[in-house]
Amino acid sequence: MTVQSRRQFLASAAGLVIGVALPLKGRAQSGAAAALGDGTLAEGAFAPNAFIRIAPDNTVTVLSKHIEFGQGPYTGLATLVAEELDADWSQIRAEAAPADDELYANLAFGLQGTGGSTAMANSWMQMRQAGAAARAMLVSAAAEEWGVDRATIQVEKGVVSDGTSSATFGELAEAAAGQSVPVEPAVKNPSEFTLIGTDRPKVDSRAKSDGTAQFTMDVYRDGMETVVVRRPSVIGATVASFDDSAAREVPGVVAVHRIPQGVAVYATSTAAALKGRAALEVEWDMSEAETRSSQEIFADFREMANGEAMEAERIGDAASAIDSAEIVHEAEFLFPFLAHAPMEPLDAVLEVRGGKAEIWMGAQFPTADKGAVTQVLGLEPENVTMNVMLAGGSFGRRAQPTAHIGVEVASIAKARGGDGAWKLVWTREDDLTGAYYRPITLHRMRGGIDADGNITGWENRVVNQSIVAGTPFDQGGLDRTSVEGAIEMPYDLPNLAVDWVKADLPVAPLWWRSVGHTHTAYATEVFLDELLEKAGKDPVQGRLDLLKDEAGRDRAVLERVAEMAGWDGTKVKGDRAYGVALHESFQTYVAEIVEVSDAGGYPKVHKVWAAVDCGVAINPNVIRAQIEGGIGYGLGTILHNALVLGEGGEVQQKNFDTYRMLRIHEMPQVEVAIIDSGADPTGVGEPGTPPIGPAVANAWRALTGQSPRELPFAQAGV
Repeated sequence: MTVQSRRQFLASAAGLVIGVALPLKGRAQSGAAAALGDGTLAEGAFAPNAFIRIAPDNTVTVLSKHIEFGQGPYTGLATLVAEELDADWSQIRAEAAPADDELYANLAFGLQGTGGSTAMANSWMQMRQAGAAARAMLVSAAAEEWGVDRATIQVEKGVVSDGTSSATFGELAEAAAGQSVPVEPAVKNPSEFTLIGTDRPKVDSRAKSDGTAQFTMDVYRDGMETVVVRRPSVIGATVASFDDSAAREVPGVVAVHRIPQGVAVYATSTAAALKGRAALEVEWDMSEAETRSSQEIFADFREMANGEAMEAERIGDAASAIDSAEIVHEAEFLFPFLAHAPMEPLDAVLEVRGGKAEIWMGAQFPTADKGAVTQVLGLEPENVTMNVMLAGGSFGRRAQPTAHIGVEVASIAKARGGDGAWKLVWTREDDLTGAYYRPITLHRMRGGIDADGNITGWENRVVNQSIVAGTPFDQGGLDRTSVEGAIEMPYDLPNLAVDWVKADLPVAPLWWRSVGHTHTAYATEVFLDELLEKAGKDPVQGRLDLLKDEAGRDRAVLERVAEMAGWDGTKVKGDRAYGVALHESFQTYVAEIVEVSDAGGYPKVHKVWAAVDCGVAINPNVIRAQIEGGIGYGLGTILHNALVLGEGGEVQQKNFDTYRMLRIHEMPQVEVAIIDSGADPTGVGEPGTPPIGPAVANAWRALTGQSPRELPFAQAGV
């Protein structure tokens, strides 16, 4: 079959959509992005479904519907396919799937997107079935070609054989393309796994190490202009007027235009664009701006906490139980705005030619960004192409329900007019002052203890913005992301009341690594530890005694981490103290114990023991890396990070000199134990982060008697 005839075949073939289950009918060669770059396949290639492409050179490319920014979905999804395909790991490749909600929807969201630690959880059976279907078609092709019974054929490490004849996947690819697609392909019993559950090197590590991996900043188009945008230093301010005469005199600056996001400077280089932006004179309209300082916002939150609230969870009568308790304990926890600060700031490339547009960006919700460009430019969806690029981190920053980067780069193109290519670049200063933050939050808590040391009542009132309000995820009423982790706790508390007070600010709130759990874990696990201390109970055994489920996964990780750390109930040993925290997020259970010393009035974390139950461990190497990374990210945050609004609302932190990240010498030794589990896999990108803060706080209190109430520790005067 010639390339041209194959293209004609593909154009007429019915598409195969793999969702929760394989479709009832369909032919091969659908859906998968193709090597020729125009929606067709190279001669002799085999695309059994939307997720797999097998080339004549025997490489197997897995199309990932989830963006890769270091958390490992390329490797995890490829492992699922390779396992069921019985491929050799050396032949596996991975790349980003195109933007297509029908083919590549996150089954947890209903649209194409990455977030909430859902990549492996929603793809577990989908990708295995995709691999199993491809394997079945290769086997059928071999059986037909050799004239043997399918039952006599075995597949091992990328070789199909009946004991007499053998062929590689690449050799069978063209013949397999003509086979019927299995409707319900059988998948392996876990006892048959050879790849799942074993350490495998990441499929993208080599390219990232040798510089061949392509990020958005690596994309260059003919005649491309680099664009930076002047934005306000006070959140919510808008352009009243501007003078661009000096900016236009900067060599390399080719245009200056006002866009909804600010004033855009177009230039032949990044340096020229930045110099032009610095030369702009802008008057800002402050009428809708957030001019309060962070401390003024906290003061207002304290008042709001006294008012009406939305009920999040109720058990018994908490107020009466606390009021009549032998010991009443109260605490107020303050959490600052946080920036995500990924190492690669936001960027995007957009090219418009002849009524068609093509985008390159690290899009976490690619169809949303594609849709934004389509709408702003007034194009038909079929005339807009989205290329999902590798990205240098995210931590939630690229998951934009408002698609504001897609809107911004399209606004830049629209303002310039005509055909052309533009690269939008955000600097670190743009990123930190850009107002897409983890919401500033207050927790006000009360607890009661009886004469026998039992916790009789628990109250928690949370005040913050809704992250989902006004987005497609908004279902009205309670925003569970504001209270997740503070409700439905694993502890058996007879009387409990959790409430939420919704605050409205002109700051764009955005999910930050572990979303609500980033503050709820700290507030609940520190407060619980303090109650156990006042009751004279061991922090590990006290938690175990409170757990509802005698055989629960919470109990298993807590017992395992206590065993790992050699916990004997002694919280202080010489100059070292030990603290514990337990938290479930995104259906993954994590317990952590830390070893801390006092380094001149500041916590020095020497070691962290972590036990994690995330269901089936698809790739233990990736799981350990994500837990370690989550611990480092969370530790740096609770020790150093805050986006503070100063007098008049101006953001005080503008770069890493003031938004201090964890230094390499501050990273503790981390030991991770993965609980053996037969449960379906859950997420690991975020769950390692929530427990580290409270574990450190609990160890620090044991060592010094201080219990930081306002994060970061530096902010609390520690």
